[in-house]
Amino acid sequence: MPLFDLPLPELRAYRPDRDEPADFDDFWKRTLTEAEAFDLAAEFTPYDAGLGSVDVYDTAFAGWHGHRINAWFLVPRGAGGPVPCVVQFIGYGGGRGHAHDHTVWPAAGYAVLVVDTRGQGGASHQSPGATADPDGGDFAQAPGMMTRGIMDPETYYYRRVFADAARAVDVAAAHPAVDAGRIVVAGGSQGGGIAQAAAALRPSVAAALIDVPFLTHFRRAIEITDRDPYAELVRFLATHRHAEERVLRTLSYFDGVNFAARGTVPAVYSVALMDDICPPSTVFAAYNHWAGPKEISVWPWNGHEGGGGAQREHNLRYLRRLWALD
Repeated sequence: MPLFDLPLPELRAYRPDRDEPADFDDFWKRTLTEAEAFDLAAEFTPYDAGLGSVDVYDTAFAGWHGHRINAWFLVPRGAGGPVPCVVQFIGYGGGRGHAHDHTVWPAAGYAVLVVDTRGQGGASHQSPGATADPDGGDFAQAPGMMTRGIMDPETYYYRRVFADAARAVDVAAAHPAVDAGRIVVAGGSQGGGIAQAAAALRPSVAAALIDVPFLTHFRRAIEITDRDPYAELVRFLATHRHAEERVLRTLSYFDGVNFAARGTVPAVYSVALMDDICPPSTVFAAYNHWAGPKEISVWPWNGHEGGGGAQREHNLRYLRRLWALD
């Protein structure tokens, strides 16, 4: 994939006007209030994952409307007190996978809560999921999750996902092994988009690690890339030819650019300039609107894999600096 988006100097300055509904804040305040009407009812069941230096718990909690959300909770064995915690969100189509997939953070001395994305992980043998999505819209959707309930923000799929994410932060904060003042939200692609929203919805977190984020600057994304998952929206609009106004209105409540404008915690972004799944301009649109302290890693010759392990190492070093652990 060649460079296809704006040149890097233009990307660094790219700060488009936000398409934001007047009741954005009220919508999310009401959404969280509805979610919080249900007790978290978090369960941590010890799980033998065959790991000698990490305690693993098969975890579940009440997300949106009390729906059970599954997760893994890993914490360094023998930790001498409450430790920082990374709340990790998953890329599109994947589930929480296997506990041993998530040992990097405990190896660095942190707990990690790996949150299933409801309704996903059923088609990935590498990262299976264990959480259903009981709700949905009453309108036919394109294959995938992007158009589920999309004709109304009240029923849109990502309303439930983002509410689940906010609740996951609460679960981590309430665990006695976690230092509630040092919780970080993190993820790549869809996980990055969820982390971006969670940091705005739960500004008590200490930082956000947002890698090649999806769910951001929807209008530009569907205009310049033909790759899934954004292409699900294009296929839906190609079939439902008179739905554009309703669809874009719904998406405006979930656009990462609007959440970024409300993000006040320190954030580390990453972007890849050959990424045709989450185009660079969509990432910079959010990054340039982020209201808090921020930095961005630019990977000029990479696609959607972004910085891969190099970015993970950068994020590990960043957290050590943030918490003065060096």
